[in-house]
Amino acid sequence: MTDIDSILAAKGIKPTANRILVMRELQKASRPLSIADLETALDFSPDKASIFRVLELFAEKDVVHVIEDGSRALKYELCHASGDHSPADQHVHFYCERCHETYCLEDVPIPPVAIPDGFTAHSVNYMIKGLCPTCSRRS
Repeated sequence: MTDIDSILAAKGIKPTANRILVMRELQKASRPLSIADLETALDFSPDKASIFRVLELFAEKDVVHVIEDGSRALKYELCHASGDHSPADQHVHFYCERCHETYCLEDVPIPPVAIPDGFTAHSVNYMIKGLCPTCSRRS
């Protein structure tokens, strides 16, 4: 794992206990996590409101990408770019409509989209929905 203190310091974030706990879980995750996922993974602390505040700060400071997968719960994943967010450091996600898991398709880049003059893209939410391989086999 990358040194959490260094990552947070580079983004101008003081490394508090809650921030380190949340960051550690995000680093271990193989998929985007919701607040409920983090609350379960962290077991007894911090509480949901504290996790939310940490994630809001992380989103504001470009530490995480916020993903809307249609499940009515925002998901969060670490941003691996060294600077600010850009569509170039993002990838496609897949939401399984049966098991309700969101998967990172890191080898599938978001295709470039031409936007009108005067607009500046900060992030892209490219979500594919269907059945994951496990759920497809059960059909």
